[in-house]
Amino acid sequence: MEDIDFKREWTDCDMLVVMGPTASGKTAFAVKVARWINSLCKEGSLPYDGCHIISADSRQVYRGMDIGTGKDLAEYGEITYHLIDIAEAGEKYDLFRYKKDFQKVYPELKKKNIFPILCGGSGLYIEAVCKDYDLKEVAPDPELRKELEQKSMEELVSMLTDLKAKHGTEPHNNTDFDTRKRVIRAIEIERAYDSIPQREESFEGPKRVHYLALNPDRELRNQKIDRRLDERLKSGMVDEVKTLMDKGIKPEDLIYYGLEYKFLTQYITGEISYDWMKEHLAIAIHQFAKRQMTWLRGMERRGIKIEWIKV
Repeated sequence: MEDIDFKREWTDCDMLVVMGPTASGKTAFAVKVARWINSLCKEGSLPYDGCHIISADSRQVYRGMDIGTGKDLAEYGEITYHLIDIAEAGEKYDLFRYKKDFQKVYPELKKKNIFPILCGGSGLYIEAVCKDYDLKEVAPDPELRKELEQKSMEELVSMLTDLKAKHGTEPHNNTDFDTRKRVIRAIEIERAYDSIPQREESFEGPKRVHYLALNPDRELRNQKIDRRLDERLKSGMVDEVKTLMDKGIKPEDLIYYGLEYKFLTQYITGEISYDWMKEHLAIAIHQFAKRQMTWLRGMERRGIKIEWIKV
């Protein structure tokens, strides 16, 4: 990725999207593109007053969750970024909130004549803002949650799958099925689907979007995931989770965030050994990267044109 073949057509749109599986180098790539765009703006070759990056990552929104989410804030350098560190760890930030926050940032950048790059691995978040999904705000339903807690995980997954099929809300967000809490919350949202009125507000979002997706081969991708996991563990990822717990965040709330926070919490609380944690966390991240690639291919099947960048 040292010799990027920059293309002017990437800027002939309302917004550029940089996607890809975890550990593919999305942030570094987006920053390089942003710097190139800024240089063209300064020389007068592009009619913008600069380029900013908007994060599309479902976990980098949380403050204090830095190593586990791979924020790598130092990579941004002088490039301005948005929608990182905007929620407190322990909160249940969701797609509805993200879309609302995006709808605040995007118009402001356009008003300031700033060209936006949307960068992240949360395919659902990207698709929701680019395709302007009609999302609904659903309040917690204590009675329903109490009822659902009595069911097995298999029953909950089956119920959620049926509800999504009924409402045509596929493709589903794979993270809905990661933990009991996520499945129950997803069912809660689907059950409320029919009783919530259609939105009336309008949002002038990006109409012309150019999608780039980084595409490392599977073996290289897994090697990078394993190497990055080693680096994060050495740089204090375990201590990061301990600090979050010391601040009063409950183990079950950290497990809710999945992947690193799920496995590290289980290790810290003594449920699993360090070696088991490291081995199975690596496997889980490999599987997650595979699901991300499946989502991207699904976007193509849904009519989104993607330019693949070989890494």
